[in-house]
Amino acid sequence: MHDISILSIVFTAVLALVCFFLILSPLFKWEAYLTFTPKDQDLSVTKESLLTTLNELEFDYKMDKISPSDYKSLKKQYEEQVAILMKEEAQTADKQVDQDIMAEVEKEIEAQLKELKKKKGEGK
Repeated sequence: MHDISILSIVFTAVLALVCFFLILSPLFKWEAYLTFTPKDQDLSVTKESLLTTLNELEFDYKMDKISPSDYKSLKKQYEEQVAILMKEEAQTADKQVDQDIMAEVEKEIEAQLKELKKKKGEGK
């Protein structure tokens, strides 16, 4: 009889923890922890948000919501960030092109080696 009560206590505790987890799990954004986004995608999203912010900044300036000095300093700051992101995008694009070219060159080399091996086999 003593074993059954310990087993039932353990089972009840596990069941309570599972229920507690199921009740609270919708409150957490598990997708944020589970999804993987490539760095290139992050750069484009960040650049897009910065450009949107620049547009909103200009709109606010034209509507006289911010002072000219604030507008100039914020605009310069955001433009510098966009320039940095554009340089990073260009570098990643160059690296991708380089990798594609290298893969193509390697395929051509392998094809030529196969042809040479076939010619050596025919010459014997």
